[in-house]
Amino acid sequence: MFRSNTCGELRLADAGRKVTLAGWVQRVRKMGGMTFVDLRDRYGITQVVFNVEHDGALTDAANHLGREFVIQVTGTVAERTSKNPQLPTGDIEIIADELNVLNPSEVPPFTIEDESDGGDDIRMRYRYLDLRRTPVRRNLELRHKMTMEVRRYLDSKGFLEIETPMLVGSTPEGARDFVVPSRMNPGQFYALPQSPQTLKQLLMVSGMDRYFQIVKCFRDEDLRADRQPEFTQIDCEMSFIEQNDVIELFEGMAKHLFKTIRGIELTEPFQRMPWADAMKYYGSDKPDLRFDMKFVELMDVLKGHGFSVFDNAAYIGGICAKGAAHYTRKQLDALTEFVKRPQIGAKGMVYARVEADGNVKSSVDKFYSQEVLQELKKAMNAEPGDLILILSGDDAMRTRKQLCELRLEMGRQLGLRDKNKFACLWVVDFPMFEWSDEEQRLMAMHHPFTHPKDEDIPMLDTDPAAVRADAYDMVINGVEVGGGSIRIHDSELQAKMFEILGFTPEKAQEQFGFLMNAFKYGAPPHGGLAYGLDRWVSLFAGLDSIRDCIAFPKNNSGRDVMLDAPAELDQKQLDELNLEINLPEAKA
Repeated sequence: MFRSNTCGELRLADAGRKVTLAGWVQRVRKMGGMTFVDLRDRYGITQVVFNVEHDGALTDAANHLGREFVIQVTGTVAERTSKNPQLPTGDIEIIADELNVLNPSEVPPFTIEDESDGGDDIRMRYRYLDLRRTPVRRNLELRHKMTMEVRRYLDSKGFLEIETPMLVGSTPEGARDFVVPSRMNPGQFYALPQSPQTLKQLLMVSGMDRYFQIVKCFRDEDLRADRQPEFTQIDCEMSFIEQNDVIELFEGMAKHLFKTIRGIELTEPFQRMPWADAMKYYGSDKPDLRFDMKFVELMDVLKGHGFSVFDNAAYIGGICAKGAAHYTRKQLDALTEFVKRPQIGAKGMVYARVEADGNVKSSVDKFYSQEVLQELKKAMNAEPGDLILILSGDDAMRTRKQLCELRLEMGRQLGLRDKNKFACLWVVDFPMFEWSDEEQRLMAMHHPFTHPKDEDIPMLDTDPAAVRADAYDMVINGVEVGGGSIRIHDSELQAKMFEILGFTPEKAQEQFGFLMNAFKYGAPPHGGLAYGLDRWVSLFAGLDSIRDCIAFPKNNSGRDVMLDAPAELDQKQLDELNLEINLPEAKA
């Protein structure tokens, strides 16, 4: 028996017991004739004491232990003289009688501590060491608890967990596929699924009624903090339902997770916000509602007063930062530079302070009388001590997105984006289509299987760009944690959708004939939702990135630096797969 107990379970009630522990050496401290070893495993840390008076040879052996040595210790549990209230095991220690070095360790490349001295790159290269750190381990424990609660909740609602294939056909819509060459079918390729979308719809046709799967999905797209090339979805589908049924069931699941994982009781229904309002008032389809600062359009107030930047603008909008009139000129200049960054793209920013006496002082005072500035104050519902920030531009949608970035930055600077506060809502009534400049055609905003709102179906022939979808996203703290839609279950309407998206009947049949044919055999009304498990875990863990709640993540370039993947294949493998590598020549 390697151990009788873990390093996290012994308490004062165990004093006098003979125990055996095994784990990793966190640190060694020598004090006179005594050596103290902090022994760590997944469950915690226990202090082990070696006393030269008790056993000189054993203490000498302990003095030669290094960090991350794997050891086995047998001894007696005793009450600590100097207790450590920071540890659950801090009232006890082990008086060692035996020491067995199971495996020595080289000095690790960074400290295995809560606050490590290792940078991101080196921690990712030695991820198996990074996983020994308590914060990272706790994230994986949190992930495990969440998946268990998801399964428990969905099982209680009659869902079946059904696996779908990892090797599927490539789809022309959406993000880029990762493709897999088939050795047995030369010149042909599988794709790794971006989602099990069509397969779960087929399960509804098959009568499975309520399906779920905690499933890996793959998208070959540019990475950011909340995105990885492979990610995990809580994927669900239901039959004989309407939009409200899906929203209510999965809002219930969200509340269940908040209660069981975070101990937070959410009793009020989540707010529902039309997509058009989200874009108008927050410039984003995933608004962060932990704080206010709703956009106010100011065209009527600020146009026509001789300030050409505003006079020539297609949109002028502002936000009111409560109590921020104390911002200095240096801080305001920094905000101006922030919105002028290339990734945001604003040309500048105008500000106005509401003084203690109610007067308004603006960076464009020479163009506006105090009477007009008082109208501005009224429109912004501003009070003495408030700061008004204004952006304008020749494209309303683009300017609102810039104003969104400014709003989020102000929320961050003013401490309004508290990670322990949660604002949940549903964004509904998305547009069915969006225009692609690259493709020069309408594209499905979600995917081509989303059902249009019944009242908008006639516009598919006259004004498809105005059609709204039976689609919905759950947003928490400005993060889209999940989304879904009611699906098309009529083959004629699905064919119409493909026509609008530019598919010829032959191409639609080639790509999705299996689905359209299935609809002819009694497809029920159905819909579903997919939650991003990685995003849920990072949200509950208070992380800015999903990377630290994934055991072995990729870096920002999509590489696994630990496994050194992706990597080149040798010529034998390429020959077996009938592949030839033809890289473009590097430019001089």
